[in-house]
Amino acid sequence: MACETCDLPVATRVDDCSLWQAVRLSPDAVHRVPVDGVHAAPLSWSTLTEKGEKTPPFEPIATWGGRSGTNHYWSWSPRWEAAAGHALAHLLVASQGQPVTVPGGLTANVFQRALDALLPAGALKRVAVLAGPGQPSPDAGADILLVPVHPQTGRTWTSARPTASVYSVPLPLGVWLCLAHPQPYLPLPASGRIPRDVLREAPLPPLPDHLFRADRDTFLHTLVRLPAVRSPWLRTIVENLTNSTSADLF
Repeated sequence: MACETCDLPVATRVDDCSLWQAVRLSPDAVHRVPVDGVHAAPLSWSTLTEKGEKTPPFEPIATWGGRSGTNHYWSWSPRWEAAAGHALAHLLVASQGQPVTVPGGLTANVFQRALDALLPAGALKRVAVLAGPGQPSPDAGADILLVPVHPQTGRTWTSARPTASVYSVPLPLGVWLCLAHPQPYLPLPASGRIPRDVLREAPLPPLPDHLFRADRDTFLHTLVRLPAVRSPWLRTIVENLTNSTSADLF
C-alpha cells in the first residue's frame, strides 16, 4: 500500500483467500497523530497485563469448497511465525555462540528446535526465561530475558533493577501473554464406555499438523540489521541459511 499524496510505500496488506485480511503499517513510514489535539497517556504495564488481548498461537485456515463443502484446518498463526522469526534473531545474538535453553511448554515448541539446530552443542548453556510485568524476578542464573513490547510506545519492558549483562529479547505483547500465562485445558470427567473416574480433555485443543516454523524472511531481515551479525560465527549462520532452504526449520 502506498501513500495517496507521495506514492511512497507505507503498509502491507494481507489479502490471501484463506487468511484474515490485515493491514500492517510500516513503523518507519507512519506515525500516530492525536485526535483533536488530545494525547492520551499510554496504558500502564499492569493494565496491559490485566486487560491485554492475547494472540492465539493457532488459527483456522479456510479451504476451497469441494465435494464435501467448505472446510478448514488449524495452523500456526502467521503472527506467531513472524514474531518468532524476529525474536529468534535476537536469541542468536544473545547466545554469543553458545547453546541456549528456553522454558518448557509452548515456549520450547516455538524456539528450542531452531536454537538446537542453529547453535553448536555444548555443556555450557545460556538460560533464557520469561520476564515482564507480574512475573517473578528472574533468577540470578538467567542470561536472556524474553520480555513484552508495549503496543502503544514500542518500548520493551525493563526490570526495575536491570543488569547490563542480561540480553532482553522483544516479543509482541499478545504473544508474550500467551507464553507467560498459558491457557490451561482442564480435564473433565469422561462418560460413555470410559470409566467415570477417568479424566480426559474435552474438547481436545486444536493443534496444527506440523511442528512450529519461524518465518524465515523476518528472521533474516532482523538478523542482518543487528550489529552483532558482523561476528564470524553469525556470518557463517547467515551464509548457510542463504544457501539452503532449511525447510525443516523455516
